[in-house]
Amino acid sequence: MHKISKLKNGITLITVPVTGTKATTILAMFPVGSRYETNKLSGASHFVEHMLFKGTNKRPSAQDISRAIEAYGADYNAFTNKDYTGYYIRINGDDQAVAFDLLSDMIYHSKLEPVEVDKEKGPIVEELRMYKDNPLMAIDQLFEGLAFGDSALGRDIGGTEKTVQGLSQPELWQYYQKHYSPRNMVLVVAGNIKKPQMKKMLGYFVSQKAPREAKNFVFYKHGFPVFTWPKGKVSLAKRVLVQEKKIDQAQVIVGFPGIPNNHPDRFAASILLNILGAGMSSRLFVEVRERRGLAYMVHAASTSYRDVGLVYAQAGLDPARLKEALAVIQTEMMRMTTEPVSRSELKDAKSSMAGALALKLENSGFQAQWYAKEFIFSPTIETPEWVMTQIKKVTAAEVQRVAKKLFVGSQTRLAVIGPVGTVSKEKIMKMI
Repeated sequence: MHKISKLKNGITLITVPVTGTKATTILAMFPVGSRYETNKLSGASHFVEHMLFKGTNKRPSAQDISRAIEAYGADYNAFTNKDYTGYYIRINGDDQAVAFDLLSDMIYHSKLEPVEVDKEKGPIVEELRMYKDNPLMAIDQLFEGLAFGDSALGRDIGGTEKTVQGLSQPELWQYYQKHYSPRNMVLVVAGNIKKPQMKKMLGYFVSQKAPREAKNFVFYKHGFPVFTWPKGKVSLAKRVLVQEKKIDQAQVIVGFPGIPNNHPDRFAASILLNILGAGMSSRLFVEVRERRGLAYMVHAASTSYRDVGLVYAQAGLDPARLKEALAVIQTEMMRMTTEPVSRSELKDAKSSMAGALALKLENSGFQAQWYAKEFIFSPTIETPEWVMTQIKKVTAAEVQRVAKKLFVGSQTRLAVIGPVGTVSKEKIMKMI
């Protein structure tokens, strides 16, 4: 059973004991990401994430940090999203004091030295190029850029080469001081928790006070430009984006406006997407791959933010069979709107989701992220068990209702990366 408390400097502490594991995950998450950046500061959240591994007063270099934790065989990393940033260490529970010490040191005492800032611009630019050169990764950003346009949600989390090169040390330092405050931090300790030592270990985090310019936690619920979908009919030209690339396979995403975090339809939508494209028995896998041999990889998924979301299907296709594949994918999507799912499909989807969740819950890192995100984005924390009870209540009629709501032909968005030069954008637009 998880427990929530407040430390004296404002940190929200969530403890999640996990029985049967020797591992402990310590996760520090902040409710800030790329959608809170201005155009000029695009990529700042991701840049700061990198810099927190570059040295502190106590551990002056990146090598000092890596050696301090790798000596214990720990798993450690960080991640930046559009609306949150997290840092974690997963370690043998007997050594968790090391993780508390190191993680607090990185978050509170990183130096962000000018010479290291300038040096790190190179690796970040190469990271951006790596994603762009990999169509399987690049298609996600291409699709979100198409869907969200010039808004903050449409920008790449890492920024652009130009904005990264233009970020200065004072700008990054100000951004770091503004958003990395104890009163904005959610600290989750999950797994094998050493309760007798907890007070001493939390001392590493309690010692720091909030910078004077730091934002309050409530700011992040409203302190971003809210995205709204265009009203009325959107032209095909604005709903299709094709990126020519000389590769053997075309990467494709077909999607629609989705639902935001905490929307009442999220449980039915999760079952909808599971039946449509979440495994080798899913409708898309059977129709696109097994029966027609049109793709190796095909699946359905969703993305949700505070105010908006996306639902989509993704596939890697033979460019010569693009029209056929898109027709099959769209047919299967629209069939969800016209025919109720069968009793056996509904039952199998629920049991599949319950089983997959049970396996994930054995991982302290998964548990840590679950509770951190729930605290940041939900009015009240929804436990995995409660979510599954809601999913089990979903009916076939609800799944069909949500499918009709989401899969609206006139709202279809299509992003394509591949060797499609012989097929004009106009012809591709006619495919949807």
